Amino acid sequence: MDKIKNTLQDSADDLVFFVNGKKITERNADPEMTLLTYLRKTLGLKGTKLGCAEGGCGACTVMVSKYHPRRHRIINHAINACLAPLCSLHHCAVTTVEGIGSVASKLHPVQERIAKAHGSQCGFCTPGIVMSMYALLRNNPQPTMHDIQEAFQGNLCRCTGYRPILEGYRTFTKDGGCCGKGGSNGCCMANGYTQDPVNANSTLPAQKLYDPSEFMPLDPTQEIIFPPELMSLSKQPQRELRFMGERVLWIQPGSLKELLELKAAYPNAKLVVGNTEVGIEMKFKNLLYPVILAPAYIPALNSIQHTRDGIKVGASVTLTRLGDVLRETVKNLPTQQTEVFKAVLEQLRWFAGQQIRNVAAVGGNIMTASPISDLNPVFMAAGCKLTVMSKGGERVLEMDDKFFPAYRKTVLRSDEILLSIEIPYTRKGQYFSAFKQSPRKEDDISIVTCGMNVCFQERSNIVQNIRISYGGMAPVTVLATTTCNRLLNRQWNDELLQDACTILADEMSLSPSAPGGMVTYRRTLTISLFYKFFLTVQQKLALDLQKEGIVVEHIRPDYASVTELFQIDSPSSVQLYQAVPSGENGEDVVGHPVMHLSALKQATGEAVYCDDIPCYENELHLALVTSTKAHALIKSIDTSDAMEVPGVVTFLSAKDVPGSNLTGPIIYDETVFADDKVTCVGHIVGAIVADTHAHAQRAAKAVKIDYEELQPVIVTIQDAISHNSFYHPVRTIKSGDVAQGFKDSDHILQGEIHIGGQEHFYLETNCTIAVPRGEDGEMELFVSTQSASKTQALVAKALGVPANRVVCRVKRMGGGFGGKESRSTILSTVVAVAAQKVKRPVRCTLDRDEDMLVTGGRHPFFGTYKVGFMNNGKVMAVDVTLYSNVGNSMDLSLSILERALFHMDNSYNIPNIRGTGYMCKTNLPSNSAFRGFGGPQGMMIAESWMSDVAHSCGLPAEEVRRLNMYKQGDLTPFNQRLDQFTIDRCWVECMEISDFSKRKSAVEQYNRQHRWTKRGLSIIPTKFGISFTAVFLNQAGALVHVYTDGSVLLTHGGTEMGQGLHTKMIQVASKTLEIPSAKIHITETSTNTVPNTSPTAASASSDLNGMAVYNACQTLLQRLQPYKDKNPKGGWEEWVKTAYFDRVNLSANGFYKTPDLGYNFDTNSGRAFNYFSYGVAVSEVEIDCLTGSHKNLHTSIVMDVGKSLNPALDIGQVEGGFMQGLGLFTLEELKYSPKGYLYTRGPGMYKIPAFGDIPVELKVSLLRDAPNEKAIFSSKAVGEPPLFLAASAFYAIKDAIASARAESGLTGPFRLDSPATPERIRNACEDRFTKLCPPAEPGTFTPWAVQV
Repeated sequence: MDKIKNTLQDSADDLVFFVNGKKITERNADPEMTLLTYLRKTLGLKGTKLGCAEGGCGACTVMVSKYHPRRHRIINHAINACLAPLCSLHHCAVTTVEGIGSVASKLHPVQERIAKAHGSQCGFCTPGIVMSMYALLRNNPQPTMHDIQEAFQGNLCRCTGYRPILEGYRTFTKDGGCCGKGGSNGCCMANGYTQDPVNANSTLPAQKLYDPSEFMPLDPTQEIIFPPELMSLSKQPQRELRFMGERVLWIQPGSLKELLELKAAYPNAKLVVGNTEVGIEMKFKNLLYPVILAPAYIPALNSIQHTRDGIKVGASVTLTRLGDVLRETVKNLPTQQTEVFKAVLEQLRWFAGQQIRNVAAVGGNIMTASPISDLNPVFMAAGCKLTVMSKGGERVLEMDDKFFPAYRKTVLRSDEILLSIEIPYTRKGQYFSAFKQSPRKEDDISIVTCGMNVCFQERSNIVQNIRISYGGMAPVTVLATTTCNRLLNRQWNDELLQDACTILADEMSLSPSAPGGMVTYRRTLTISLFYKFFLTVQQKLALDLQKEGIVVEHIRPDYASVTELFQIDSPSSVQLYQAVPSGENGEDVVGHPVMHLSALKQATGEAVYCDDIPCYENELHLALVTSTKAHALIKSIDTSDAMEVPGVVTFLSAKDVPGSNLTGPIIYDETVFADDKVTCVGHIVGAIVADTHAHAQRAAKAVKIDYEELQPVIVTIQDAISHNSFYHPVRTIKSGDVAQGFKDSDHILQGEIHIGGQEHFYLETNCTIAVPRGEDGEMELFVSTQSASKTQALVAKALGVPANRVVCRVKRMGGGFGGKESRSTILSTVVAVAAQKVKRPVRCTLDRDEDMLVTGGRHPFFGTYKVGFMNNGKVMAVDVTLYSNVGNSMDLSLSILERALFHMDNSYNIPNIRGTGYMCKTNLPSNSAFRGFGGPQGMMIAESWMSDVAHSCGLPAEEVRRLNMYKQGDLTPFNQRLDQFTIDRCWVECMEISDFSKRKSAVEQYNRQHRWTKRGLSIIPTKFGISFTAVFLNQAGALVHVYTDGSVLLTHGGTEMGQGLHTKMIQVASKTLEIPSAKIHITETSTNTVPNTSPTAASASSDLNGMAVYNACQTLLQRLQPYKDKNPKGGWEEWVKTAYFDRVNLSANGFYKTPDLGYNFDTNSGRAFNYFSYGVAVSEVEIDCLTGSHKNLHTSIVMDVGKSLNPALDIGQVEGGFMQGLGLFTLEELKYSPKGYLYTRGPGMYKIPAFGDIPVELKVSLLRDAPNEKAIFSSKAVGEPPLFLAASAFYAIKDAIASARAESGLTGPFRLDSPATPERIRNACEDRFTKLCPPAEPGTFTPWAVQV
């Protein structure tokens, strides 16, 4: 490498490109640097965000424009800046969110609409979504709703639930914001937004959350032009370019000849076009490729030719371009010729996201040789021809089962490159299908993928030729040759089907320990997907032969839905809330749908998050060194290699902690750095400090730790039970006489359910900047945390200084959800210790994979229950035991377990109930707070036994639930009386707006008419207690300064993480002081303005801080009252000035504590909660019984939020919470190895809901006339309560599965664990295909992943 370096030192080229219209000439372009790093660190453009570094979340989306001389036009594409190598941008124009508009100058309509439609909460994903939309509009100024949904396939948002984003951007479509229902049939336009499109008999008027008529129009002529200089540069003949970095040489050859010569000279060089694979290998697999060849712009590799046999596509052609060409061809050619093209297009619909498809090359997909490639099985089944070339000449290969000799290997020699692929035409009597099954429909890697190709003898149903190829069933893409050979010359009928399934089950076997797990499901899928193909072909064949007068059997009408391709429907929605009469004081904005105060800044990229703070002059970067073993002694740490990495300053470990190495949010059972023992994979052992983030990370990976492994390694709840590994205390809540209750019951049933954990996946990972102030041990911290005071306290403890020397400041977070309540301190303490040691500012922003590894998530729970009930479904007694997987330290787990027990009854009045809770001590990173805080797990177990009771009685579940529901004045198991009980009102309204009874009969009819797709319907209530369960936390402070010009600076103890807390606090202050909200400002939350704050958590922040703000404002009003009385006609500014000259204190602090709280577990007495929030949801889903996929068709939610402070924010919380719950109960699955290693460490493996997962129809109503006198201005908490309502989708899925099982003669209760993933749904829909793939006996093998 050094030899290469020396020869190149002088000849490296300049990289020339434009950013936001400004020319950039980079003399030292580093091939390892991404565009994102360059934008943020070199150019200081912080609007583009780092969310995952693997192209899976879209937070880093920018638009790249390039003039293509061969196509004579400028191409605009959205791309992921986190993957795009800087060197790939020669002669490109980059547009970032800053380049299209700003609050300071002028907003772009794309920025304005997402903000005003309430589509930005924490705002961290907003710039990426804005840029995806912007790129779409640059290519298509009047898109359809389908175009918009497709453009967002590569973008994720964790806060909003997506609905407001789609709705705001619907206004750009041809229909201009119409819901698409057409005519007067409930169309949103037909009723001018005033009449409610809920249903015909409803009397509730729909209100608007914003007015689309205020939006600026889109004027395509005003966009930034493509730089003319680039246009002329792009027309010049290509020449070879070379860029040399610290470790990597990047060569962009100018011609095919140069490329072949380079490949001969550097046979191990990687060819990179989109960097969507190599970029990930270099980052996450720690691989290094010293030479990279970039053939993206070589004409021969970009050509597309129509040949006699098909279409020949150059290997550098992007997937987007391939899709465009194939779509055009399908339109113009007879349908029998384009079967393979249609299959490729079907796979491309679900291939990654738009940003990846825009840059990823066809050749890259083939040569990566991934066993789960979406396209390779299609190419293999079609028998595509590949032209490969070297300096010595070219050869043509067929893609068959010999093309991939081993895992991620092809038969190409090291000096050969793939030149092109020829995708063949099909002929009459030939049928082709491709299928992909993945956990989530959009932007997901496949579990099993396949291509299937059959040719029939002329005018018959006799198989002449058949090729079936699978991905995900071996280390390589495979052909099912045995099966295919046995099907030749046979009639396409049920007998062939039976044989094919039996042979496939045998041929496509997998070891029970196979990587990727899900073995039974994958084996079943191979057969289920073949069955789909069989029916699709049978249907087409019957129709085609019928035209020729030949009659073969048609498929049964109730099987027809199997042959339909998955369609994404355009979503429609309704939001209902009680409008505040406009007659009230014009300054009073409480109760109005005010936009989030930072939304516009967030949409332009001007909102500052922790890592956006400009670098200090002498700042250093920190990277963590973490354990690779789950339970081991540390024998030695060797840092010699690490210290040799350029730029490294120091390594820190336990001995460098100046104060106490002990830490923890409540009890000090954790360490800042592991001392002599590690107790989980991801345990922080040390840290490297270096001059750049890249150097620090490279050095951290070079630290070698020698371990002595310890036994046992306890990973799962079952492990903990068998090893009796529990934390103390064990908690119990008991009410009534359980034993007597069981005696009085007609029936008793027992059951169990496991509820998986959940990763927070806040879009902004944990970040801390520590700045030592150089005197008296002072330190200033900028942290992304929900708990500024806890951070201050634990940092002071680690540094060995009093808390008054440490200031912690929080401007805003890019999402928190509980994940930054206590776990953010594990990073802050480390960074502070480092800054203290090197006496310079130190910054650390965790990468997504590190964040997911070290911070823990929602507690997995296992519940066992015994229920006694009467014939009519009335539950008499329940005995439930809860086990939570706590991890390697206590953290907040006791409070979480207590909340789970407080919610074990959900909304049901059970006369005799006992709940016992155990905390399992395991070798996993400590689990922590997560929206709901144990409540959803406790209620999920309650709904599980409630659903079993309904199944056992054979009664409709909604009747059994209603029969057992609480009434006004009832007592809970912890002896709290339910007053202001509104759940029955929510239930009635929810039944009405969802049209439940009509919907139910429609579902029953659908299920009678369809065998392989089923629908399910469910209604679920929730009751959520509001207060911290630790009494001392129910307090808050505020500080209000009034300046002499009349402006007001407000500070309170809560932090802003997207929930709109600052917006609500300004509304409260504005109403109390009776001044316009424009006069009030909040800068940040900091420990030197309001001390000893509680974390922003437990949904109680508006209640607590709102009252504290109110209290401070009242104090100020009292002081100003004499001046108002003297001068009643004066204004606010006048009164303030007069008071100031009269030497009145214009600063006041406020305080509030929630009264009468304090529950005692020993006596089962005292008030646990200040009040309860209530809600009810109805959901309808459709499942595919053959693959386990499901579709959310409808959800109606009625939520009691008291008198809403801000309906726009509250509806945003309801929808966002619901979608997060939908992830928890139907999609998100953490995968751990039996040794405690986390596999799911980024959006590639861990799937949160995407745009396509929102219910097709979503109605949200805030209950009217339900004031709550226990909180500020009669409002109610709203953050956590709605999350559990997503259980309605889970139980709708369970309802649909029950209908499928009934077809196989299976009735009665069955176990369905959460989340209801496609795997669990498919395995529960037992049928003749699942019988062919029985699971291996547990204990006879080591599984790839375990249920923790």
